[in-house]
Amino acid sequence: MSTASEQSGTDYPQGAAARGRIEPSPRRVRGYLGSQLVFDTTSARYVWEIPYYPQYYIPRADVRDGFLHDEDHPQHVQFGASRTFSVVGESETHRSAARVFDDGDGPVAGLVRFDWSALTWFEEDEPIYGHPRNPYVRVDALRAHRHVRVELDGLLLADAQSVVLLFETGLPTRYYIDRTDVALQNLEPSDTQTLCPYKGVTSQYWSVRVGERVGDPAHRDLAWSYNSPLPAVAPISNMIAFYNEKLDITVDGAPLARPHTHFS
Repeated sequence: MSTASEQSGTDYPQGAAARGRIEPSPRRVRGYLGSQLVFDTTSARYVWEIPYYPQYYIPRADVRDGFLHDEDHPQHVQFGASRTFSVVGESETHRSAARVFDDGDGPVAGLVRFDWSALTWFEEDEPIYGHPRNPYVRVDALRAHRHVRVELDGLLLADAQSVVLLFETGLPTRYYIDRTDVALQNLEPSDTQTLCPYKGVTSQYWSVRVGERVGDPAHRDLAWSYNSPLPAVAPISNMIAFYNEKLDITVDGAPLARPHTHFS
């Protein structure tokens, strides 16, 4: 169990850029609707609608003709005057999936903001998931001989002498543990799946059952794994990590504070 002082935790900043920041991206960015290329640009803008990560805004001139259908719905939003458009392809239509900012003097004038889920996105020749990679975030996965124990209310979930440490800017260190060192009998698979632009698509989430009877409450989605992570973090493949924010983790005999992040 965490002590009262440990539960105060550590506040982790969630990005190096403030909401409203706009800057050019040096990367070639492409978006596809099915197999159809919607845009191809080397002049995308990073736009931080929230502090945690940016979205891509695309020059209207780099969007191919025929994909945007004006819905005649003008709006004034955070970054200025705009209109919503449907994104229309040969076999699918996404209503209000694009927002075109009117030409003028505004910071995003002449740019298009696409709903992320409507398209398949690429940076250079690599697919990206969930949202653009934050240029102020670095992610490293390092093997380490560290004694890591993970518990919930005294229930042992993992005990490992060797782990992979995943360092991601703005988040606490994550401890990825071999499955043979995890008490899998205390974990219950869930159907949750998430996308991360730095690690890829999760393969499995697990909840922790409190009590032994059917109907006893479970703490949902406290652990996860990536069977096929992105190459940059390949060492975490098939290993299991736990939320520091929600569990009691001890590293080399020292209990960690439960940090405060947007996952808390």
